[in-house]
Amino acid sequence: MESQDFIEVYGARAHNLKNIDVKIPREKLVVITGLSGSGKSSLAFDTIYAEGQRRYIETFSAYARQFLGGLERPDVDKIDGLSPVISIEQKTTNKSPRSTVGTITEIYDFLRLLFARASDAYSYNTDEKMVSYSDEQIFDLITSDFKDKKTTILAPLIKSRKGHYRELFEQISKQGFLRARVDGQIVEITKGMRLDRYKTHDIEVVIDRLVINDASEKRLKESIKTALHSGNNILMIISENDSKPRYFSRELMCPTTGIAYPNPEPNAFSFNSPKGACPNCNGLGITNEVNLRKIIPDDSKSIKNGAIAPLGEEKNTWIFKQLYHIAERYTFKLSDSIHSIPKEALEVILNGGKESFEVTSKTIGVRRSYTIDFEGIISFIKNQYKHAESSSIKRWAKGYMDEIACSECCGKRLKKESLYFKIEDKNISDLAQMDIQELSEWFDTIASKLSEKQFHIAEEILKEIRTRIQFLLDVGLDYLTLDRSSKSISGGEAQRIRLATQIGSQLVGVLYILDEPSIGLHQRDNQKLIDSLIKLRDIGNSVLVVEHDEDMIKHADYVLDIGPGAGRHGGQIVSEGNFDELLKHDTLTADYLAKKKEIKVPKQRRKGNGNSIKLEGATGNNLKNVDITLPLGKMICVTGVSGSGKSTLINETLYPILNAHIYRGVKTPMPYKKIKGLEHVDKVIDIDQSPIGRTPRSNPATYTGTFGEIRSLFAKTPEAAIRGYKPGRFSFNVKGGRCETCQGGGVKVIEMNFLPDVHVECETCQGKRFNRETLEIRYKGKSISDVLNMTIEDATEFFEHIPKIYRKLKTIKDVGLGYITLGQQSTTLSGGEAQRIKLATELSKRDTGNTFYILDEPTTGLHFEDIRVLMQVLNKLVDKGNTVLIIEHNLDVIKLADHIVDLGLEGGKKGGTILVTGAPEEIIKNKKSYTAQFLKRELASINQ
Repeated sequence: MESQDFIEVYGARAHNLKNIDVKIPREKLVVITGLSGSGKSSLAFDTIYAEGQRRYIETFSAYARQFLGGLERPDVDKIDGLSPVISIEQKTTNKSPRSTVGTITEIYDFLRLLFARASDAYSYNTDEKMVSYSDEQIFDLITSDFKDKKTTILAPLIKSRKGHYRELFEQISKQGFLRARVDGQIVEITKGMRLDRYKTHDIEVVIDRLVINDASEKRLKESIKTALHSGNNILMIISENDSKPRYFSRELMCPTTGIAYPNPEPNAFSFNSPKGACPNCNGLGITNEVNLRKIIPDDSKSIKNGAIAPLGEEKNTWIFKQLYHIAERYTFKLSDSIHSIPKEALEVILNGGKESFEVTSKTIGVRRSYTIDFEGIISFIKNQYKHAESSSIKRWAKGYMDEIACSECCGKRLKKESLYFKIEDKNISDLAQMDIQELSEWFDTIASKLSEKQFHIAEEILKEIRTRIQFLLDVGLDYLTLDRSSKSISGGEAQRIRLATQIGSQLVGVLYILDEPSIGLHQRDNQKLIDSLIKLRDIGNSVLVVEHDEDMIKHADYVLDIGPGAGRHGGQIVSEGNFDELLKHDTLTADYLAKKKEIKVPKQRRKGNGNSIKLEGATGNNLKNVDITLPLGKMICVTGVSGSGKSTLINETLYPILNAHIYRGVKTPMPYKKIKGLEHVDKVIDIDQSPIGRTPRSNPATYTGTFGEIRSLFAKTPEAAIRGYKPGRFSFNVKGGRCETCQGGGVKVIEMNFLPDVHVECETCQGKRFNRETLEIRYKGKSISDVLNMTIEDATEFFEHIPKIYRKLKTIKDVGLGYITLGQQSTTLSGGEAQRIKLATELSKRDTGNTFYILDEPTTGLHFEDIRVLMQVLNKLVDKGNTVLIIEHNLDVIKLADHIVDLGLEGGKKGGTILVTGAPEEIIKNKKSYTAQFLKRELASINQ
């Protein structure tokens, strides 16, 4: 029975693990901690999770397994006591524009069901409540409202549409009907009858004319049936003395104007279904429109010199011949600057035109005819984007376009009809735009406002929605909205959404493995996250968390510390046990937790260089007319609870403004009034956590430019010179030197319909990426493949005599990434690692002393010791006169800042204001700020 109390791992050797044995208690909250690169993920994901996944696939039929033959055992002797495994990583959310918080959590699916079954429909013409009747109700209403009146019963066929409708009249005539009401007038249908095709028409066919009384009851019933059949479930009736028609419908219908909606189904509220999606934007809420600034970035240049970006400089092509004709017609030259060209000519160049004209030659007096037949640059780009089959041409066209909110649905993604189904005056889009906290409050009060019938239908659906909303609140995501695109969600948020979904699924006996779920979470919300994990444990699951956060380590039932160093210096268990036992060991983690080691607060804060940037009136997303002054030459930290507006203010307002000013960047900043002080900055660098590449072909060596230098070095070896190999021979992206079986990928991708794609090592080159001849070339006894498999730390030693390569590698090592390999696939790097590679790339370039660096949570995935190393690097940058702005929640970074900007008070709609700015010592005096409360405690513990 004892083995069932533990997950026992024997002889784990994945990556840098040193043949370790470890016993992990089941049904406990276990934290794996240690330096970045010490082997935490190798144990948690590459050993335990990989084995769990392999065992799951072993349960498939032999037929299914033949497609997965290459899924090898992880490098471990044995694992006992393993439950079914679910991994909740940072990179698992769908980045499709159709994926939102609502669809991931399934709350939106329940909302669709709720609106399909319990909402009221309203007319988009008159805002009246829509009505629908059975045939018996229609009969009763007509007999009571039109008793003894002479009436005409009609079936509507065409409503406000252009056309001559000759075929329609022929069809009506063949069915035996003699009259129709056309644009309000009843006329006889004649042979060959047609209308003006350019005018809009209303057409109804006359089914019957009769006096409503007891004698005509049977006839009336037949006429109603015929009218509803011909008019697609809608009937129209006009009485003799009343010119205003009345409408009746089996479907939902506006009693005044007669417009009808089909009866609602859940997919009528889905923006991923043709039944619900807005036809203009196909349910994306955004459309791509050509941006004139991208087509003509500099109107002081001439067409000849490439002022029209998609065309480039003058060439001997048909397009430039047409431009010459346009220039002849409007009397300007292609060498004139764009702003001096006549407006009519520019209109033709951009939007196209057709005309013929004659020009008299000045020298010989002969008249010549020219024809302009030009599609226009804007029309051409739009057509290529819509209709080109090649994805690269589509990408090219998209480069000249901006995404803007759809003009038809105003970004709500749904058809007009779907937005007029309401519950308590709210449509489904209104609910999707509320933040989770507000939505929770709305659902708490809605039950009492529903009718008895509605409540009876909706009771179970409301329960499901409330439960799921509560799980999101429990993991600290109260500021998100259901319509927030999953593309805009950070790794930590995505992980917490999946965590909330898993808690909702109420599975028992599962091993959950999480990868730093606290990323992007303010200290205030940390306890909520820990409580959620404890809840997951208490219902009978094992929870294994890779984490550096102090609070999480303190709350763990069991802690594994891996070290002692990173890369080849790590891979061993240096301590295990509960938190108190951890403190007794002599490890880096224990030293920081016991405050024997700490990141020291500077004795004096920097004064800065006296200049500043002032941004006024920022109102993007939830910002409430924010004014901010950023002193230059300092380390600035922007803090605040998750969702308070930090990214909107810095990444989406300030950075695009600086980028446009310095590099003519074309990203439109979020709305603001004015900005001052841009002249004090001559370079801006934004280092975010987006991947350094989207395919396994990109890696740290290619991203930093080191690989080009290494290839040149290999090409200069005597053996390569004899064989005539050029640097391209040593590229795995070019034919010649690479392995053609896997085309230089080192792995083959097996596409799975029912699981994520599986990467299997190439059987020809065994993952080496190059062919045999290329691998025969050696530099200091190493092949190009051996070099790519070196860690940055080893490569720094190996290339120490080659300054160009050494300088770049040394910088990567300095930011704490000595443990990753040169050729590590970018898809396997965490957000924090990708960010530090970008940082290292920028640091290896020369700074100007007036550079403005923007970093978004650079401590992601960093141990206390790594943070100390990173902050040393950033401090050096500031000491040279540059400005470093960091968006961060980590107190070790915040306490080192010279100037703090704290946003709040809450996230979402309750955020978006600046609570307090100044040095840490000034910030902690603020009573409102959550950051101030935690920072005060942190500084107090240091001073003790």
